[in-house]
Order: sequence, then C-alpha cells, then structure tokens
Amino acid sequence: MTETRTALITGASRGLGLALARRLAADGWELVVDARTAADLDPAVTGLDPSRVVAVAGDIASEEHRLVLRQVVADLGGVDAVVHNASRLGPSPQPTLDAYPLDVLRGVYAVNVFAPLRLTQLLLPHLRPGGRIVFVTSDAAVEAYEGWGGYGSSKAALDQIAAVLAAEHPEFRIYAVDPGDMNTRMHQEAFPGEDISDRPPPEASVPGLREILTGHLPSGRYQARTLPAAAPLEAIR
Repeated sequence: MTETRTALITGASRGLGLALARRLAADGWELVVDARTAADLDPAVTGLDPSRVVAVAGDIASEEHRLVLRQVVADLGGVDAVVHNASRLGPSPQPTLDAYPLDVLRGVYAVNVFAPLRLTQLLLPHLRPGGRIVFVTSDAAVEAYEGWGGYGSSKAALDQIAAVLAAEHPEFRIYAVDPGDMNTRMHQEAFPGEDISDRPPPEASVPGLREILTGHLPSGRYQARTLPAAAPLEAIR
C-alpha cells in the first residue's frame, strides 16, 4: 500500500501554484493550498477532490494566517513537501532602485523573503522524514536586469535562505527553483502593455518541479525546465 504524500503550496489560486496543485492532486497527493482571498482560491480548486484538499485563504505576510497553516498541517500529521510559491512583484511598471519607495519594497520583502522564512520556521517540526522544501525563485535573483532591483534582490535573498537552510538541515532536501518565464498574470504585470503570449504556460515548468518533489536530486538551485536531466546550477551541499 502506497503511503499518501502531503504538500503545502502557497499562492495556489493561479499560475504555477495552481498548475502544480492540479498535477500533484492527479498524482494522489493530499494538498494544503493558500491564496490571498477565498474569492480567488475557492474557484481555483473546484474540480479537485475536496476530501484531499484543504484550501486556506489569507495573506501569507500575516503571522495569524501562517499560524493557521501550521495548525492545518499539524492536524494532518505533517507534510512531505512545502512549496513557497506565493510572491509579490511590486509596482507595475517596476521602478528603478534610485526611485524605489522603501515602504513598498518592505512589502515585497515581507511576502518574498520574510513570509517563506517564517513559515518554514513554523513548519520544520512538522516536516516528515526526508521532507522537501521548495523556494520558487527567479533568474532576476542572479541577473542584473534594469528595473528589477526590488523583486530581484528579494529573490536573491530567498536563494541564500534556501542555501543556508540546506546547510543547516541536511536531513531534508531544500531547493531554490527557477521556473523560467511564464505566461502568467504576474509576468504580464511585469511587462505592462507587452504581448507575452510567446511565453510558455506555467504547466511547462511543472514536470521539473514534480521531479524535485519526487526524484532524487540533492539540495540545490535548479531551473525547472532543464529537469529532470540537469545537474544543479549551484550545489547547496
């Protein structure tokens, strides 16, 4: 008898988070999914087996919401995987760093850096043996794109968090995964007025994430669409 696996996916009402949730549900995983509002989340999970999906609406930057997610995970007896997918782009169009409002940048970091770190702190005691943590990152974390200093620097910080957590917790597998450019609402917001229809759909990045969650890749930084054959771009351990 195959043991049921459980994953928590943040930012699962659309884009990559929703595509991954649908794939894992089809594979038989139990899921805990979140998004900012029930109005977005509830229709998104329609069609998934309600007995195997717990949908929790709330702001991932809120400690109250994070504590609710921890309780849900505890009630399920733990999780095998945590996918930190929720993200905030910031202003659209994105400002240059010399004009970036710091209060707005704090909001970007609150979602992209502090929220996944804090949620990880809360969930580590509930991560089952051999569990995996995935931080969804971006090429803007490693490339100096004009206008991407706010978002990119937050993802660079997230990369380092993933790397250090992996060094501190070798009993788990911890990844930073770049899904690549995708035809999503957030990507459209990053390029207002441009036609992004040539970008792949988020589903194109799901097989790589699935390999991360089910294969034997060591902790590291990966590009989703080069998997499963590729070696890690940066070895974490």
